This record gives sequence, structure tokens and C-alpha cells, in this order.
Amino acid sequence: MTSLLDVRDLTFHYADRAGPVRAVDNVSFALASGGSALGLVGESGSGKSSLALAIMRMLPTNVARYDGEVWLDGQELLGMADGLFRQEIRWRKLALVPQGAQNGFNPVLRVGEQIIEPLVVSGAVGKREARARAQELLAYVGLPADVYLRYPHELSGGMKQRAMIAAALILEPPVVIMDEPTSALDASVQTQITNLLKRLKQDMNLAIIFITHDIALASDLCDDLAVVYAGEIVEIGSAEQVLLHPSHPYTQRLLASIPRLHSDTLPQFIPGAPPDLREPPAGCRFHPRCPLVFEPCAQKSPPAFEPADGQMARCWLIEDGLG
Repeated sequence: MTSLLDVRDLTFHYADRAGPVRAVDNVSFALASGGSALGLVGESGSGKSSLALAIMRMLPTNVARYDGEVWLDGQELLGMADGLFRQEIRWRKLALVPQGAQNGFNPVLRVGEQIIEPLVVSGAVGKREARARAQELLAYVGLPADVYLRYPHELSGGMKQRAMIAAALILEPPVVIMDEPTSALDASVQTQITNLLKRLKQDMNLAIIFITHDIALASDLCDDLAVVYAGEIVEIGSAEQVLLHPSHPYTQRLLASIPRLHSDTLPQFIPGAPPDLREPPAGCRFHPRCPLVFEPCAQKSPPAFEPADGQMARCWLIEDGLG
């Protein structure tokens, strides 16, 4: 399957008085064309949301370093002029559902007006046609028609999340980045949102980047999984490869932390805490917490090894034949 989005050696550091914060460090991955989903999983603070902002070019003022390549359908995005990127790419070809739907809506404007704004500003259609398109999307995501006239504070968390998904789809982009779309929602609403995303993949042939700390949730939606730790992708492969044959110790520990319904094995926590990205550990960034650490881990950063066809992991155990 061909790649629709291809990220190559993407690096994004924040400027800080104590030194640059290496939120995204030489990250590479590919997202297959329509009807597919890639899950980015990892602990809080691993750089997942920063990676989304780097791809969308939604950068803060304190950028210390920002380089690499992002190719979308054969077009390189980071080298584009800002105005051209806003006009041709953002929301039209690449959209973002931000973490916490309440953060994406202006509290003093009606929901419907905010959903149609990109469509009206583009000049492609008039306001009446834009409203009809928005109401179709609201119905598709399972919301009543009167949501169009409501204010964000009048919606529940699940309703706001659905409305934000509708807003991201208003210009029919082929790629949507979902940043923790089910966080702060109860289990039943999480399931409803996940089922909605499955429908989007199938009905709209949508390619999704699904960001979450919950690897079990990602496994229900995603075709491929990328495990993020301390600003790096430490393992990537098909969902089947990563879930059934994890090669990196961090991936193994993430899977071991999931409660099992039909097993007597208790969940295992990951000792320690993620590193300070202003001063990440030398060598493998996971080695201070790794139960399988050995001599090379603290000295040299592991390259990308290929434990199986289509699977990549950064761990010296693979070279040593132990991974």
C-alpha cells in the first residue's frame, strides 16, 4: 500500500532557559493511503502532541529547532511558505482534532458558525450551502440538528468531541490527526467515539493518525502502531506485530501494564519516570528504566533494527540476538 503521508527525520525542539527541550527527535514514519489508521502510543510527556503540532506547523514562539521533511501526497510541506501552507494544506488536506475538545472551540461563538468558518472563508460555497454541509456532518457523527445553534458550554464532553470531529472534516481532508480524542470521556463514550472513527475510515476513506496513551484502545482502531518514548519512535510495525511480537522492552512493559480479563497475571507498572527532555539520557533513552539493560545501552543510541519484515525497533538486544 502506498504512503499518503511520509514523515522523515522530523525534529522539533522547544527553547528553554535550561536548554532545548527535545520533544521530537529525528522521527520518521509513513501513513498509508485512505482507510487506514496509525496509532502513536506512549506515556504523557513523550512528545506525541508536539509531533502533531510539528506536522501541522502549529508552532509556538519558543522554537529552538524545527527541521526534517513531511511529504503529503508527493508534496513537501515544511519548505512551503506559511501563507501557501495555510491556503492549500491546513484543514483542506491535513486537519487536527486537538486534545481536549473544549480547547478547540471559541466559547462565545455558536458551534455551527465555528464548524463552517473554514468552508465559508475558502469561498468555495455560500453560507447556506456550508450550513447544510455542517448539518450533514453533525448528523453523521451522531449529533442532533440543534447542536448547530448551541454554544460549546451547552454540550457534554462527548458531544463536543463529536462536534470537533465534524469541524475537522468540513473541508474533506484526506488525513486527520486525532490527539487523545477519547481522553476525559467515560468508557461508554470512548467506545462510541472509537466506533465513529472506524466508520470514518471505511465510509470516507480517511487516513487517521490516532494519538493516545492507551495502547489497548489504539489496538482496537489502528492498522499500524508506533511506540513513542522521550521524543523518539522506539518501535513501529503492524498492530499484529507490535501487540503479539513486541521487540522493544518499553513496548513490552506497556503491554504488561494492561489489565487482562481472562488471566491471573496482574498488571505490571513501569518503574521510574520518563526523562527530562532537556537532558535526555545518553545512549538508549529508556535504559535507566529498562529491566534488560546491558553494557551498550548507556553508551550508544541504538539505530533502527528490523526484527521482522515491516517492523522496526531501536534496541541493542535485537543486534545481540536477544530481542
